[in-house]
Amino acid sequence: MKIVATDLPEVLVIEPKVFRDARGTFWESFNERRFFELTGVKTSFVQDNHSMSVKGAIHGLHYQIRQPQGKLVRVVEGKVFDVAVDLRKTSTTFGQWTGTVLSAENKLQMWIPAGFAHGFLVLSDSAEFLYKVTDYYAPEHERAIRWDDPVIGIDWPVEAPPLLSAKDQAARWLNDAEVFA
Repeated sequence: MKIVATDLPEVLVIEPKVFRDARGTFWESFNERRFFELTGVKTSFVQDNHSMSVKGAIHGLHYQIRQPQGKLVRVVEGKVFDVAVDLRKTSTTFGQWTGTVLSAENKLQMWIPAGFAHGFLVLSDSAEFLYKVTDYYAPEHERAIRWDDPVIGIDWPVEAPPLLSAKDQAARWLNDAEVFA
């Protein structure tokens, strides 16, 4: 396993060591001890989520204002553009974003700590997205920021108007959103 830095120091891309032979491939998708050794992040995951979406769908930018969740995300089928946005008001990188392509082929994962919003755009015909979270889903604390907020300025590789949920269509602008202290 190898850690790749992003533009936001706390958000990390994780590249697994993949073993290949004539039978196929093998890799560890998560090893708690190794994760801690490489990231310095001591955490436990309480829930695994599995999402399947079609090309052009954008999910996010989501976060929980109370019971914030750290997320370890990966794609097991297809390809997505995955994004994290720093929502910690006192951070020097507040409102900044980083993004990377995660795919079944590249097997990359992204660690998004609590205090960040998360979103993704499906680039392939469909994608299956898995994520481990550090706290339970709490719908009463869930918040969303608009995917196209010009203050954040995410450079989404969209080819057409994206498919959005009603929740994401009603999301707030960063300047009007509840954020972390």
